[in-house]
Amino acid sequence: MTETTLSRPSPGVTAFSVLGAISACHLLNDMIQSLLPAIYPILKDSFGLSFSQLGLLTLTYQVTASLLQPVVGLVTDRRPMPYSLVLGMGSTLLGLLTLAAAPGFPALLAGGVLLGFGSSIFHPEASRLARMASGGAHGLAQSLFQVGGNLGSALGPLLAAFIILPHGQGSLAWFAFAALAGMVVLARLGSWHRLNGKPRARGGAAVPGNDLPAGQVARAIAILIALIISKYVYLASISSYYTFYLMERFALSTGTAQLCLFAFLAAVAAGTVIGGPIGDRIGRKTVIWVSILGILPFTLALPYVGLTATVALSVVIGLALASAFPAIVVYAQELLPGRVGTVSGLFFGLAFGVGGLGAAGLGLVADRMGIDFVYAACSYLPLLGLLTALLPNTEDRARRAA
Repeated sequence: MTETTLSRPSPGVTAFSVLGAISACHLLNDMIQSLLPAIYPILKDSFGLSFSQLGLLTLTYQVTASLLQPVVGLVTDRRPMPYSLVLGMGSTLLGLLTLAAAPGFPALLAGGVLLGFGSSIFHPEASRLARMASGGAHGLAQSLFQVGGNLGSALGPLLAAFIILPHGQGSLAWFAFAALAGMVVLARLGSWHRLNGKPRARGGAAVPGNDLPAGQVARAIAILIALIISKYVYLASISSYYTFYLMERFALSTGTAQLCLFAFLAAVAAGTVIGGPIGDRIGRKTVIWVSILGILPFTLALPYVGLTATVALSVVIGLALASAFPAIVVYAQELLPGRVGTVSGLFFGLAFGVGGLGAAGLGLVADRMGIDFVYAACSYLPLLGLLTALLPNTEDRARRAA
């Protein structure tokens, strides 16, 4: 990657080379981080862990990330730190090596903390870079940024099935080379960030939603938070326990169950790609409405069907549900213009924190009530999508202003 490829094009032009580099680093970051839940079957057998302990491990990792992300975003809104992304990837690398050599559960928790710290730095700053490079196509930029992370998350179960399962926990250390490669690219992106200080807006258009009353903005943010809770608690039920569900209900092997999880996560990646551009075209509120409430029939059916239908429904659910997040993030950024880091940190942090709390809580429920009960109970979560009706139509306000 040369200085030319990272040069700043004309205003209003999306910097796809920068977005591609950010997305690639997001892929590496989230691929490494997704290895932790992907190796839960190995850790459960090796250390004799319960579902509750696995939930606590997820909680430790994700709460570390969620609590720090809004703080990082708030600080960097006031004082940009272009090279902080390298520090974040370095923490992820240390967390990976700690997990590879962990002799017991406390060391696993320490590795989870280091992974969480890496994510807390990476996501708000990388999201800011994506908006800077968007040229005004904010939904597209957010989707391209996020799809890298989703692809990385989808690769985790696949790598666990074909590399870590055959070679054991210590083989996690092999992925340190991926973290090192990410640090090199992020150093170059830091230089681009330092030279290109402000987001490039297309045509100087007004930012939608910035003229709403403060009370209406606060209510809209609260609704978006409720929708994030619905989305990520349901995702936690699949990302953390889907393999166990398939192994228990359909007697699948660990490797086959990991492949089914990969199919779901790949669908999540595809959904992320389409969510942002569709939101740019038809409106973010419409995308949020359809992607959350629209999956309700599928989630209600999933606990009661056979293996083939279970996998097929999970793919449809992942595709639709994932399309909401780019729309939610950009919608919130438009509600609070000038606070890109704070908004990104808040919503990425919520995604991690809610996922961690959801995984811990669902682990306790699974230990007491069984994994089948977890999926039956979670199937009603998309009903919270009804709250979308209360969101203001920011696109209509922007058109009237124009």
